[in-house]
Amino acid sequence: MRKSVLLASAVAAVAASVAMAQEGPTVGVSWSNFREERWKTDEAAIKSAIEAAGGTYVSADAQTSPTKQLADVDSLITQGVDALIILAQDSAAIAPALDAAEDAGIPVVGYDRLIDDARAFYITFDNVEVGRMQARAVLAAAPEGNYVMIKGSPVDPNADFLRGGQQEVLQEAIDSGAITIVAEAYTDDWQPANAQRNMEQILTQQDNAVDAVVASNDGTAGGVVAALTAQGMEGIPVSGQDGDMAALNRVAMGTQTVSVWKDSRELGRTAGEVAVALAEGTAPDAIEGVQPFTTPGGTTVNSILLAPIPVTRENLNVVLDAGWIAKDMLCQGVNAADVAVCQ
Repeated sequence: MRKSVLLASAVAAVAASVAMAQEGPTVGVSWSNFREERWKTDEAAIKSAIEAAGGTYVSADAQTSPTKQLADVDSLITQGVDALIILAQDSAAIAPALDAAEDAGIPVVGYDRLIDDARAFYITFDNVEVGRMQARAVLAAAPEGNYVMIKGSPVDPNADFLRGGQQEVLQEAIDSGAITIVAEAYTDDWQPANAQRNMEQILTQQDNAVDAVVASNDGTAGGVVAALTAQGMEGIPVSGQDGDMAALNRVAMGTQTVSVWKDSRELGRTAGEVAVALAEGTAPDAIEGVQPFTTPGGTTVNSILLAPIPVTRENLNVVLDAGWIAKDMLCQGVNAADVAVCQ
């Protein structure tokens, strides 16, 4: 009898322990894909923030398919998540997922990419400012000449936010005739291979008469630099963003002018904390740091916009000091005499 009582007590203790471990909310994250280097960093930060709050992280990878992403969200809802974080593959196609979440009473965070719907709390970096930073750095390096604009995915609103910020900075130089935008192209899925193909075609069309390239992220910048290198044109000003390891090395090497660093550890942590707060019943407009954001469609959404940092050869110490990249990776193949942080 005593053994059975002890066994029952042990089982009850384990059950109580499991229940305590599961007291926090379950947050489901729908990822558009993991092709870009940064998403694994974002994921680790989101997962860590959720678990630090006593919650549980579950996820699904849409593998660049808008159709699969809708099925993924339905699956996460069926699993009983208390909040959703969605990195939308296609910001328009994701709309049915918002309807399903609303029907289930589940709050949604639109992660990094805008979902033009008041039901989605928007968390990102200030992408218009990222575009301004990219254009400022390239314009400082090439105040005259022929410019090419390599844009992001046509189904990602960030592509046009970036392009708008870039235009703000370049407009005066365009109006004065100092620079001419000779070509621009969207990059399907933000894929470097697509950016390289676009850049190769533009170089052919322009007979290599290109003096600067405003590329909208580090992946597209990598494709651009590959196309330029094949023509012996490496070293002309090229922009990017995200602080990808290879891009930061290109900045140190001098083949990329700037990578606008968006510390995705901070973005992920913020998203995880906001998702937990929403799951626990905090009103969206009561979230710390929230501000209204008016979308291109005229919708007002609750948002948190974090501040980006442009990283050039002159301030590479910023990413090094933050532990974002190791010195040996940053400085691989670099002439240390040319770059202070590599000495």
